[in-house]
Amino acid sequence: MQNINNKIALITGGTKGIGYGIAEALLKAGMKVAITSRNADAAAEAAQQLDHHNPGNILGLTSDVRDYASQQAAVQEVLNHWGQLDVLIANAGIGHFASIYDLTPEQWQETIDVNLTGVFYSVKAGLDALKNSQGYLITIASLAGTNFFAKGAAYNASKFGLVGFTQAAMMDLRADGIKTTTIMPGSVATHFNNHVPNDADAWKIQPEDIGQMCADLLRMHPRTLPSKVEVRPSMPPSKK
Repeated sequence: MQNINNKIALITGGTKGIGYGIAEALLKAGMKVAITSRNADAAAEAAQQLDHHNPGNILGLTSDVRDYASQQAAVQEVLNHWGQLDVLIANAGIGHFASIYDLTPEQWQETIDVNLTGVFYSVKAGLDALKNSQGYLITIASLAGTNFFAKGAAYNASKFGLVGFTQAAMMDLRADGIKTTTIMPGSVATHFNNHVPNDADAWKIQPEDIGQMCADLLRMHPRTLPSKVEVRPSMPPSKK
């Protein structure tokens, strides 16, 4: 089992939902964690809330995954602050769900820019640092990356693309000692698509479950690589 105490992680979109749950789990495991958001106040507030899990070891950064220079700057801030980067978790994502008749070009472009191109920018910006540390890359995809559905044209396209991108990147990077995994969750109790988590979400995967999974992946022996992990609620409501 790998020792991850004091390892350094950068999580995009880490102020709420899955990203926040991952940050919480990694801090509890003794890691140093930087989270990003497009909103400076959101990044600062989330960092303040997370600090008690491992005081002094959380960094809130303002960054936009749609901007490559912004991703380079985020990685550089981590390197300036802690000296290295061991783990990059590309989590930031959005969803526009509409019939192809109603889906606008702007919604399509934003979905692809954030969910697919944004991941490429984040990964590209962090590659040299991950190579130096022989680190770990994790992308947060979705079961929508293998299961298509009505009104999911933009989201499905972005997540199918993300799964393919990550698996191809895995084959490029493993020769340099960089481990790569894509996690594909089903229903998660988050604020995604303007949802407000509530008691009715108890059956869903919880953000802390994905956080625990990330910590477990990082602890796994270097000889073994779960390159693609599908995650589902174990007891979804029955459809009558």
